[in-house]
Amino acid sequence: MSVLALVPARGGSRGIPRKNITPLAGKPLIAWTIEAARACGRIERVVVSTDEPEIADVARTCGADVPFLRPPALARDETPGIDPVLHAVRWLALEEGYRPEWVALLQPTSPLRTTDDVRGALALAEDRGAAAVISVTEAEHHPWWMKRISRDGRLLSWSEPPRQAVRRQDLPPAYALNGAVYVTRRRALQAEISLSPEPTFAYEMPPERSLDIDTPWDLRLAELILREREAHAAA
Repeated sequence: MSVLALVPARGGSRGIPRKNITPLAGKPLIAWTIEAARACGRIERVVVSTDEPEIADVARTCGADVPFLRPPALARDETPGIDPVLHAVRWLALEEGYRPEWVALLQPTSPLRTTDDVRGALALAEDRGAAAVISVTEAEHHPWWMKRISRDGRLLSWSEPPRQAVRRQDLPPAYALNGAVYVTRRRALQAEISLSPEPTFAYEMPPERSLDIDTPWDLRLAELILREREAHAAA
């Protein structure tokens, strides 16, 4: 497989200032993702797409390529997530003639994802002849038990579960995207403008590797988990 690992890391962040390079368990946050990709053994290049020179410098120090700076128009809060991916793929094709078969989008906000998760998603894509593979984790709260609040403040069901579903064990498993790994065939990505062209398969990950860093509390929790993981590995 010809695989590009693309790490999107814009400079702006509302919840955590300088989030993508904020320290986490002794390393910049982005380092955990770059290191997982570089250790995979099935990835040709690890490219970081950023609009921020400081992030670019940190990424290069961690061993990633940063062949361009992303245009500011593609680094806004409202920018669709797929736009920086398409920009990077087009830039690499036009400027370097580099056209990988696969694009593995690895967000730096998923530092608990392991190298084995990246390998596993790539292997699943290859084995199934998939157009894409996306990582998921079992939903903490089942959608049939979610609630909504009416305009007058009444608590209402979001959707009605089957009458026999009175325990969690009675419900069919529900899964949520965890944001850790998106593997997509480059041609399908560009043709359909989608990270999930058909057929897309699910790569399941446990909750302890599915944390997405969005708040200071998420960062603190990730710190505890990574420190514990390192201590266990050293024991």
